[in-house]
Amino acid sequence: MKNPYEVLGVSKNASEEQIKDAYRELARKYHPDNYADNPLSDLASEKMKEINDAYDEIMNERRFGKKHNSSGGYQNGNSAFPEVVSLINQGRYEQAQEVLDGIAPGARNAEWYYLNGRVLYQRGWFDQAYTSFATATRMEPGNPEYRNAMHNAQKQSGASYNPYRPYGNTAGDCNTCDICQGLICADCCCECMGGDLIPCC
Repeated sequence: MKNPYEVLGVSKNASEEQIKDAYRELARKYHPDNYADNPLSDLASEKMKEINDAYDEIMNERRFGKKHNSSGGYQNGNSAFPEVVSLINQGRYEQAQEVLDGIAPGARNAEWYYLNGRVLYQRGWFDQAYTSFATATRMEPGNPEYRNAMHNAQKQSGASYNPYRPYGNTAGDCNTCDICQGLICADCCCECMGGDLIPCC
């Protein structure tokens, strides 16, 4: 891969805000949606992937304190979940998931949901990955890394972003309220048809 700083057109001494600004500007320019039904669509997609990869590499290095090693992987520094980051970088996604699942719900911050989404995405579970990335995005709405990951998973899963879905709802969109509403609607239909349902409560 090319030098990520060169891809974004920033220096290694650039501030995080300068890096984010450069990323946003390039993303606006090369986003594939701008090239729909255009012969340059494939080139734009490749360029966007290169931009995303460069941004992710820089931000991961700064956020997690990663350094390239001779095998092309990363060594971990400061992360709330260094063991998970290490397992992800080694491609050991099942083990990473086990560690994530063992973390108490009260300790699951935006980074936890982002890392959980990365594991799910790599394992091909795009719907669940989208939900996890969306939760991370709701918890830290100003984080472009989380939002970008959410959009990538959304394209794979066909999901739609719902900012009002409760944090951590990885079991899908159906909940107790949905079930009650369905029963009420069914009861109304039965009354219209001359029948009646036994009340559920």
